[in-house]
Amino acid sequence: MAFNRKKKPIKTSKRPAKKKPAQKRTSIFKNEKARFIFGILLLLIGAYLLISFVSFLFYGAADQSIMDSSMRQFLFNSDVKAQNKGMKFGAYLSEVIINRGFGIASFVFIYLIIISGLKVLGRTIESYRKNLVFSIITILWLSIALGLLFNKSESGSFIYLGGRYGFVMSNFLRSLIGVVGLVFLLFITGLTIVITRFDKAFPMMKDLFKRKSKEDSLEADDMEIDEPVSSSELLVEDNAISKVIDDDDVVRAIFEPDAEEEVMTPIVDDLEMETLVIEEEQVVIPPSKGEEDLALVVKPKIEEEKTDNVQPDELEDYDPTLDLSSYKFPTLELLEDHKFGNAEVKNEELVANKNKIVETLRHYKIEITKIRATIGPTITLYEIVPAPGVRISKIKNLEDDIALSLAALGIRIIAPIPGRGTIGIEVPNLHPEAVSMRSVIASKKFQETTAELPIAIGKTISNETYLIDLAKMPHILVAGATGQGKSVGVNAIITSLLYKKHPSQLKFVFIDPKKVELNLYSIIEKHYLAKLPDEEEAVITDIQKVKTTLNSINVEMDSRYDLLKKAHTRNLKEYNKKFISRKLNPDKGHKFMPYIVVIIDEFADLIMTAGKEIELPIARIAQLARAVGIHMIIATQRPSVTIITGVIKANFPARIAFKVASMIDSRTILDQPGANQLIGKGDMLISANSDVTRVQCAFVDTPEVERICEFISEQRGYPTAFMLPEYVGDEEAGPGQVDLNNKDDIFEDAARIVVSNQMGSTSMIQRKFSIGYNRAGRVMDQLEAAGIVGPSEGSKARQVLLQDEYSLEQLLNSL
Repeated sequence: MAFNRKKKPIKTSKRPAKKKPAQKRTSIFKNEKARFIFGILLLLIGAYLLISFVSFLFYGAADQSIMDSSMRQFLFNSDVKAQNKGMKFGAYLSEVIINRGFGIASFVFIYLIIISGLKVLGRTIESYRKNLVFSIITILWLSIALGLLFNKSESGSFIYLGGRYGFVMSNFLRSLIGVVGLVFLLFITGLTIVITRFDKAFPMMKDLFKRKSKEDSLEADDMEIDEPVSSSELLVEDNAISKVIDDDDVVRAIFEPDAEEEVMTPIVDDLEMETLVIEEEQVVIPPSKGEEDLALVVKPKIEEEKTDNVQPDELEDYDPTLDLSSYKFPTLELLEDHKFGNAEVKNEELVANKNKIVETLRHYKIEITKIRATIGPTITLYEIVPAPGVRISKIKNLEDDIALSLAALGIRIIAPIPGRGTIGIEVPNLHPEAVSMRSVIASKKFQETTAELPIAIGKTISNETYLIDLAKMPHILVAGATGQGKSVGVNAIITSLLYKKHPSQLKFVFIDPKKVELNLYSIIEKHYLAKLPDEEEAVITDIQKVKTTLNSINVEMDSRYDLLKKAHTRNLKEYNKKFISRKLNPDKGHKFMPYIVVIIDEFADLIMTAGKEIELPIARIAQLARAVGIHMIIATQRPSVTIITGVIKANFPARIAFKVASMIDSRTILDQPGANQLIGKGDMLISANSDVTRVQCAFVDTPEVERICEFISEQRGYPTAFMLPEYVGDEEAGPGQVDLNNKDDIFEDAARIVVSNQMGSTSMIQRKFSIGYNRAGRVMDQLEAAGIVGPSEGSKARQVLLQDEYSLEQLLNSL
């Protein structure tokens, strides 16, 4: 038995090149403006050289005469004109760089200048340094090659294709190694440049040679050898060279792999063996005497290449917007640019107000050292710095006197302005400017925001777009007197969200007891609205359905918290990020969850009608729903303490106050005065994060809202609105529907607590046992069916029918 011994190819595991740590981009100048100017300058230089070089190819011969003139005449004689499109300087540069430099290869310099300019401007250039090095090497190689090919320029030719450098270097190298040696040198260096610069060049050349060797082996396989060999010999075909190896050679092949193989003369025997086409590294066992003359070909084991970098196939991220992939956001053309003949605040008005303020303060012997004005759309802020020793409270008490001297309403003094060390006096403009919703939506601040739920509601005194993130608020209370802009403010909030969030990312729950304010949005039901199952109208107007809807949102909130618990996440943003990256299994109940924004208009009417039945589920949502992406916006025109209770105020830290009638109403909303001094028509104060900011609300008219809703409704939507979970409350489930054979585990304990406290309240059971509202409601139904409490009486607690625990124990034993 013999072996065909071959040198095994060295197996290399292809490891991905380790990414170098991102290096900080070094700037030519520290000043960003200087970098920008320098980058533009490089691009212009590249463009100028390109025009000059190309023109030189066509007009270089005509410009040779002016190149021979003196430098003084060339520069200062206006009669000397060049045909080059870059004029005399372009012709001179072309002559110096091309003819006296590197020839046609000089065009590569333009490429280097352009990519360097883009690099300075901040454009990402892949392998910039590598491009730089190889471009310079290419210039040198190409110049020498052209200098060799066009060593003797044609008579009358004005251009040297290899340039002076190529001419000198090619002649020098020819004198050293000759023409043939220089050709070989250029060939090997050019091949090295191509293989090193282009990653795909080497495999292509390697495959080219491999393909040729395989064709040679196939031709060798077609040859036949009819010479008889002995049974103790082996015929091995290796690269079309036949070798006959005896047993001693086999031994040497096994134990002396480095020993040189000798080709032995075959011994003629009676047996003949047909030539076999043997693949590389195959073992052939020849037939021994007395056996059939069939050789056994044994194929070696094939070891597959292994890689150390084992990575599972990564799935593409889940895209929740694919269901409505063709959805287009509303355009700015749907909004109007409300100008109403606005006039800017004139200098005369500013100077007059400044003089009146200074004069009024001097009447009360208050001197100021500095005053400056900041012009806003509705008001102008005058900041004053009082002289040393002046009390701030003294200026604050002059609010009415300053208003009298300026003959203006809405004067508001901020003493002091937080973080500035000045006192602010807000004075209304004679001609207030309307802030259009279009200008706010089109602002760079809104368009480039990364907020989860961005709301651009208006502009500040400094004429900047005021932007808040509802996800961080997390709930907003909007209050103000009738006709002061409250409904427009709510529409501005909704419009901001519609312009920024996809229908798969956001759902609204609209509650409108007035029935006309939010009804405009009913046509986008299948895109943005959420409602109860089997409910006809998406905008809820019935009080009874409002209670059911709010309790249903509580159920949705509890189910979302269960999913967050299973996913080991703390908020909706983290959960959706995990789901999008396919780290959560939908088969286990996980799903992409959109934000839900609950908007309640005329909250006062709901409180007067349903009272605690409305307030309690709202308070629970406000306390807990932030983490699961459920946010509330409540609007009311009656900012009294009976409407905006302590529970509401405690859970609505962000508040928007439009003009109100009295300071008491302002304190009810903002916990401070100021809203009573607003001028109306969208003028508002926003309290967020303990800061109060005066903002002019953006104006969006009803026809604009209609156009936006029509634009959305005309596009393909979901089959139905977003369905909230079903809720079965006390009103829907009567005693006859309760099965006392399947009582809750806490039934008896709950009965004892109700009888001992003599109060049948679902919220008390919920609080005592730390259970959800739905389970507490079912326990209360069972207590009613057992005769322990009476039927529901609306917002009042149920009547307890048993007076002592002894009667209760007898009843429980009978059950």
